[in-house]
Amino acid sequence: MSRNRTKFVGNSRPFASIYNALLIQVSRLDLSLSPSVTIAKLKAHEFTKGDIVYLFHAAAAVFWLYIMEKPAYPIKLVIPMLFTIGLLVPLTGQFLLPAIPVLAWVLTYYSSRFLPASSRPPISVTVLPTLETVLYGANISDILTRFTHPVLDVVAWLPYGILHFSLPVVVSIILWLFAPRPALQYWASAFGYLNLAGVVCQILFPCAPPWYELIYGLTPANYGMPGSAAGLARIDALFGGTGYQTTFSGAPVPFGAFPSLHSACATIEALFISHFFPSYTRYVWAYVAVLYWATMYLAHHYLIDVVAGASLAVLFFHLFMPESLRNLEYHPVSSNGAARGRTKYEIYDLEDRRRNRGIRPESPDSLSSGRRSLTLDGDSQDITVSYGGIMSPNPPDSAAPLILPSPLPREVRTWKGVVGPVPDKQAHRHTASIASLIRADDRVEGGWSPVSTKGFVFPPGKRLNAAAKPPPPQDH
Repeated sequence: MSRNRTKFVGNSRPFASIYNALLIQVSRLDLSLSPSVTIAKLKAHEFTKGDIVYLFHAAAAVFWLYIMEKPAYPIKLVIPMLFTIGLLVPLTGQFLLPAIPVLAWVLTYYSSRFLPASSRPPISVTVLPTLETVLYGANISDILTRFTHPVLDVVAWLPYGILHFSLPVVVSIILWLFAPRPALQYWASAFGYLNLAGVVCQILFPCAPPWYELIYGLTPANYGMPGSAAGLARIDALFGGTGYQTTFSGAPVPFGAFPSLHSACATIEALFISHFFPSYTRYVWAYVAVLYWATMYLAHHYLIDVVAGASLAVLFFHLFMPESLRNLEYHPVSSNGAARGRTKYEIYDLEDRRRNRGIRPESPDSLSSGRRSLTLDGDSQDITVSYGGIMSPNPPDSAAPLILPSPLPREVRTWKGVVGPVPDKQAHRHTASIASLIRADDRVEGGWSPVSTKGFVFPPGKRLNAAAKPPPPQDH
C-alpha cells in the first residue's frame, strides 16, 4: 500500500528578504544633492493639464499659511523655505513631490483651527443621530457604549489610538519595498486626497460626535467648546496619564464627526494591501472590522460616519488607480527580484497540463524563489515542488500544487519546452471547464473539440464506432 508524505519547508530568513528588497530600492534612488539636476529636469519637463493641480496646492498653501497664527510671522516663513529647498534637492525631492497631497492635508487640518468662528458654518447636533435612527432603526453608537470593560477598552484603543497613526507609514514602506514602482505614488495621491477631502467636508459640514450628545445632550454647540477624548479617557485613567484628554481637547476640528477619517484610512489601507498582497486580505479586513467597532464603542463616531468614510475610501481608491495597476495580477518579488504575474491557471484555480498537471519538478528556470517546497514521496517517485516569493509565506492561491499527479509514463524527455514526464494523450480528462477549452485543438482526434473542422459529435464514441464499422456491401 503506497503512502504519500507531504512536507513543507518554510522561509528561515525573513529578514534577508526585506534586506534584499531594501538594497534594490535604495539602488534606484537618486542620491544627488545638486539642485541643478532638478532645475534641468524642470526645464525639460513638458507641462500638461494635470500639472494645474500644483497651482491649486500653491494657492491653498498661501491661504493656510496666511491665516496661521502659530508659529507667528516671520517664523512661519521657514515652512515654505524648507519645502522649496527639499524639492530642489534630488535626494529629498523624489519623496516630497509625490507626498504633496499628504502635506496639503496636514497643513489644512492644522491651520483650520485659525479660521474665525464668524465665518464658519453652524454646527449640526441633531442631523447625525436622526439619520442614524432613520437608516438603522436605532442609535448604534449609543448601544455600543452602554457596556464597557477594561479589556474592551484596550482592544478598541489599539486600532483607534495606535495603529491608526502608524499603519500609513508601514503601508508606505511595504509598497515601496515590494509593490510595483507606481504603487507608492498612487498610495500617496489616494491617501492624501482622501484625507484632504474628508477634512474639507468636516470644515464645511461640522457635526457633533456621539460624545457631545452624551455630555451636553442635543443643546446647540459652538466653536468655543473643547473637544473630548470620550472613551479614550478611560485609557488615560488605566495608564495614569492625560495624553489623549490633552490632545483631543485642543483638536483643530473637534466637530469633525462626518465622515470618519479613522474608518476611511483603515479602509483604504485594507484595499491597497488586498490589491497588491492578496494573501493578507483576511487579516487586514479583520483589523478594519475591529476599528469600525472601536470608533463607535469609544463614542467618537456614529455608524453613518463610518459608512461615509469607508465609501469615500473606496471612491478614491478607484478614482486615482493608474490604468497600469487596475487589472494587476501580481506576485511581489520572484527569486531574482523581478515581479511576475499570475498565469491563467493560477487565476482560475486550474491545473496546468504543460506542467505535469499542476506538479512541476524543480528546475533551474523555475519562477519560484525556493523558500517553500512541497515534497511528495511515493513508491515510484519523489518530487519536490518549490513555490512562493518574498511576500508569500503561505501556499499559493491555486490548489494546483496540491493535486496529486496521475500515473504518467516514466520516460522523461523535453515536451513542449518543459522537462518532465511526457503525458499520454489518451489520459486527458475531458471536463467542461475553462481548462478543457484552453487547448481544444489537442482533442480533435478524440472527437471532443467544439472547434474541430470535422464537426462535433457527442458522445465521441459514436464517431469512433462509426469509423470502426465496415462499409456496407454494395449491390452489383
